[in-house]
Amino acid sequence: MIYIKTDDEIEIQRESSLLVGKTLAEVAKHVAPGISTIQLDSIAETFIRDHGAVPGFKGYGGFPGSLCISVNDQVVHGIPDDKLLKEGDIVSIDCGVLKNGFYGDSAYTFAVGEISEELELLLKRTKEALYLGIEQAVAGKRIGDIGYAIQSHAEQFGYGVVRELVGHGVGRKLHEKPEVPNYGRRGAGVKLKVNMVLAIEPMINLGGRSVKQEADGWTIRTLDRKPSAHFEHDVVVRQGEADILSTFAYIEEVLNKK
Repeated sequence: MIYIKTDDEIEIQRESSLLVGKTLAEVAKHVAPGISTIQLDSIAETFIRDHGAVPGFKGYGGFPGSLCISVNDQVVHGIPDDKLLKEGDIVSIDCGVLKNGFYGDSAYTFAVGEISEELELLLKRTKEALYLGIEQAVAGKRIGDIGYAIQSHAEQFGYGVVRELVGHGVGRKLHEKPEVPNYGRRGAGVKLKVNMVLAIEPMINLGGRSVKQEADGWTIRTLDRKPSAHFEHDVVVRQGEADILSTFAYIEEVLNKK
């Protein structure tokens, strides 16, 4: 069952999605060599609760953190801990909030200090793939059009596109139908309808596409131990042009001041 939102519900959900962007911007102020991922998690939880919401991930399926923090070759679902970020790392920070009955869910991959040109390009191109996917989130297109746009952009650079983890519908539940793979064939899959809300989230590896789950039962890592990038937006399917509910503007304002 795919849940089509009303316009009023979408505006409530927009508030949740924007709060995720503001939370990630608050976290961005502190992303630097020498900080632990558990400290970043604490900053996020405090900020979310101070803004009248609850962390969407904490306790979800037993997940212990408010953020999923995945460093270097960790793709997604990294558990915050005492490990310190170091110069040259990249770190994917995925955040969810629940406010007024609706979830917001967005992710951004940060450079820790100065990173290599190779990693700069991975981040840039993964973000480009996200927006190319979003361009396809219009009424009358199909899920495969989103995946094809992401996959074809990433693979032209020799990157691996993760297949075991996908985007998803989002709303009153954190994960709703339909699934939104980051690969696919044009014209295939579920037909997109006005007011579907999708979390589109490319996970792109510098090396091969294969991944494995760590012994903690959560963390997903690249099999070849090469770095991975991850960006995510909440998007409403509209006629003609998708409506992005979440935002990177607050994050990038912070990063531009660093």
